[in-house]
Amino acid sequence: MTKENHTKYAVLGLLTTGCHTGYSIKQMIHGRLNHFWKISYGQIYPTLKHLVDEDLATVMNSTQDGKPDKKEYHITQKGELALQSWLQTPINDIPTEKNELLLKLFFSRHQSIDITINHINTYYEKLRLRFNTYEDITKMISENLSEKADAQFWLITLDYGKRMTQSAIEWCEDAMKKLEE
Repeated sequence: MTKENHTKYAVLGLLTTGCHTGYSIKQMIHGRLNHFWKISYGQIYPTLKHLVDEDLATVMNSTQDGKPDKKEYHITQKGELALQSWLQTPINDIPTEKNELLLKLFFSRHQSIDITINHINTYYEKLRLRFNTYEDITKMISENLSEKADAQFWLITLDYGKRMTQSAIEWCEDAMKKLEE
């Protein structure tokens, strides 16, 4: 069974948020989606071309003074229907997390406890930075974008990330305590 590629739906959804150029899509991915959905920048333009080829989006060239033409993409009615259909499709799988720390921890009897604790501590520090980033994004959305139709859903998505990150932080603290005993 082939795994469905949800990138086209992510890009379709981004077209509904006011992102109409490859660059603005890249910025939104970097600032918002990258925390829970990875799309490489090399996927953006091929995906946009694919959406246009399938009549799910249109593209228009607009001229700019002293700069190359800019391509602006807009979702079509067919694209909106495809996005709505995908949004209404039930979730079939819980994704399997690939986590290098957990893989190393699984085999850690082959190294010193100090190295294992150091790995967990490094992970812990990165999680704290991630949590602080989520807090900053939450504050920015609440203060500057609360009137946007998508804001409530962005904040709920961020809340998931914050809770998962906080849980992982607590797991790190507990794991280090157990290994130090």
